Amino acid sequence: MGRPRLAPGTPIRPVRIAGTGAFLPPKVVTNFDLEKTLDTNDAWIQQRTGIRERRVVSDGLTNSEMSTRAARQALDAAGLTPADLDLILVATISGDYTFPSTACLVQSKLGATHAGAADLGAACTGFIYALSSAWGQIAAGIVDNVLVVGCEVMSSVVDWTDRNSCILFGDGAGAVVVRPATPESGRLYDVRLCADGSDPSLLYVPAGGSVHRGSVASIERKDHLLKMKGREVFRFAVEKFRLLIDEALERGGFGVDEVALVIPHQVNARVVEAALRHLDIPPERVFINIDRTGNTSAASVPIAIHEAVSTGRLKPGDLAVLIAFGAGLTWGSATLRL
Repeated sequence: MGRPRLAPGTPIRPVRIAGTGAFLPPKVVTNFDLEKTLDTNDAWIQQRTGIRERRVVSDGLTNSEMSTRAARQALDAAGLTPADLDLILVATISGDYTFPSTACLVQSKLGATHAGAADLGAACTGFIYALSSAWGQIAAGIVDNVLVVGCEVMSSVVDWTDRNSCILFGDGAGAVVVRPATPESGRLYDVRLCADGSDPSLLYVPAGGSVHRGSVASIERKDHLLKMKGREVFRFAVEKFRLLIDEALERGGFGVDEVALVIPHQVNARVVEAALRHLDIPPERVFINIDRTGNTSAASVPIAIHEAVSTGRLKPGDLAVLIAFGAGLTWGSATLRL
């Protein structure tokens, strides 16, 4: 029998991130590799994006497999087994199949026989959306232990002949285990979710859905691959970067000096540089790994969280602000103490 819902007026449980994990494919594609097939060069790419290399899956390495490897690491860090999980949420726009969900495949690979499983699609903001869902269910007493994964195989949806977009993206997976907090542990303080779906063509895959169904003609037009209006997306990301930081601090009642680390979606190093000109946050308190990973969409923030924790950039007791923005358009933030 499932756990009963809390009656109205029952105190909400505090929630924390209890473990992190990440997996990057072993195959590295450098800017010099891209020079061989595109009209571009390393200096041009670094100047515009800050990216030197990105990871790309090889044949046989799937979204669900990368998700599972990151998940096992997060479970070990949290001191849990797959049997302890109540729910698995995978944020992705590049799952193994249209359906079933990648989360169901991860549930099977882990052997998490007691867990429900579902995917969540909010593009680059997907991890923040999934984290919010996990937080709400734990706080309400519906579940206790939730695995939240962000994983993307962006190499499967980018046009590798388009130098303006393919240079940006990479593949990878990040995961966190979310649990009830204790008085001695860190906790999640606030999550903010936003969207504006008025112009999906800013960043989308035109064909393959119910509006433009897949066909020989759509494949010939490459309409099953990512299309992006780069300048508009750049301006949107810079604007939301500043807005999300300001709102997160105001909503949480925190000062800028209290923030140990800002962990943004790794969209473009130049977005971060442009946004920081208008914020009182020094660059050393913003976590950046896009030079090595590229833009991994929904995997970006959880990969960065794991790297920050494993390298000591984010320590127990530290306050962090997570922010993301992407297709939809969507944007969101989460404020937490590790």
